[in-house]
Amino acid sequence: MKRGPVRVLSLLLAALLLAGCGGAATQSPGSSAPSNSSGPGDSSDTAAPSDSASQADTSEPIEIGVITSLTGSEAKFGEAHMRGYEIALEEINAAGGVLGRPLKLVVEDDASKPENAISAAEKLATQTKVPLIIGSYTSAATLPAAQTATKYQVPFIVPTAAADNITEFGSKYVFRINSPSSEYANTAINFLMDQVKPQTLAIIYENTNFGTSTAQPAKELAEKAGIQVVAFEGYAKGAPDFKPMLSQVKSKNPDAVLFVSYLLDATLLMRQIRELDFNPKVYIGAGAGFSTPEFVREEGAGKDAEYTFSATLWTTDVTWKGAREFTEQFIERYGVEPAYHSAETHAALYLVKDVLERAGSLDRQAVRDALAATDLGPDATIFGPVKFDEKGQNAHPMLVTQVQNGQYVTVWPREYAAADPILPTPTWSERK
Repeated sequence: MKRGPVRVLSLLLAALLLAGCGGAATQSPGSSAPSNSSGPGDSSDTAAPSDSASQADTSEPIEIGVITSLTGSEAKFGEAHMRGYEIALEEINAAGGVLGRPLKLVVEDDASKPENAISAAEKLATQTKVPLIIGSYTSAATLPAAQTATKYQVPFIVPTAAADNITEFGSKYVFRINSPSSEYANTAINFLMDQVKPQTLAIIYENTNFGTSTAQPAKELAEKAGIQVVAFEGYAKGAPDFKPMLSQVKSKNPDAVLFVSYLLDATLLMRQIRELDFNPKVYIGAGAGFSTPEFVREEGAGKDAEYTFSATLWTTDVTWKGAREFTEQFIERYGVEPAYHSAETHAALYLVKDVLERAGSLDRQAVRDALAATDLGPDATIFGPVKFDEKGQNAHPMLVTQVQNGQYVTVWPREYAAADPILPTPTWSERK
């Protein structure tokens, strides 16, 4: 009996055939570069070799580079990113993929650290054939990653990071689909002037790239609108106690308070504001922590989140085509409503599909040129229209939500509103 070796050989051949057909799945976070990547020592300042549609084996997936925070302080946002990618990836591949090939995500974890984002961008630029990179979450990580991608002439799509300087350093390779920080500030101040007309304002912000790039424009816009900024308080991200700072702000008796904070800080701020019985007419956040599903749940601010406003980029009740269906699918799959971060990455992957099909190639320069020429109407993505200016910035319309009965509700501008805002904010003693 000599059939054993033959049987083993047959099984090995079958396994190899299956492996060649399984490229559509998302690569495991933190895994090494694909086997067809160049060696680890290839890190010259010139662009890494690019594949092309005509040269590629059509049975192989098209690999797309992704950087996000799968671990570290912003892992919750990275999770939101991945959920948006996962839904879009399945939809696109089920519909035939791109250029006749499935998409595959090559995911790098920046662990919420800028230095890791730089390493991830360099790895994707030099050790893989990805035609472009999408990433990351925080502005602190995205800016150096974008600069690294630019160094290697790799197109870089920004889905979430908002600091203005990300599209201000003169790159021809960086394209941002979300609004910059200054637009969060502009939206918040315009809402206050339209709906509240405060005479005084306090601004509380984390002293990071995102925080300062939002808070400073907000201060300037408020003063220009005739609002007196009576407190302008920066804090260290992740501080264990905000009560001393909040007590000082409370003593100024502002009509409104604007926050620029991520989730953990937003949660603690609202809890300690209640403990201090601090009662301005309005609390409004500049997106980020004040716009996440976790913020309104018990593990977040819970009931303390009630009546807070936030400038935001997307809502589950927005009228853009596919947004409602995406929300329903997301809830069925994950058991929670999606934050705008998931809508952004879903839209980013559909942008990739559109760009690669228009480029007709995976050549990085051709992809960059197709990105620059993007002009998608309001029904092209669940995130609305996408068209980039000469700096690579999309003019994305922004919204304002209020937490009403534990849910985010769009309340402004009026043409997008699902309900009227509740104003002024009830005092803590008036709440049930």
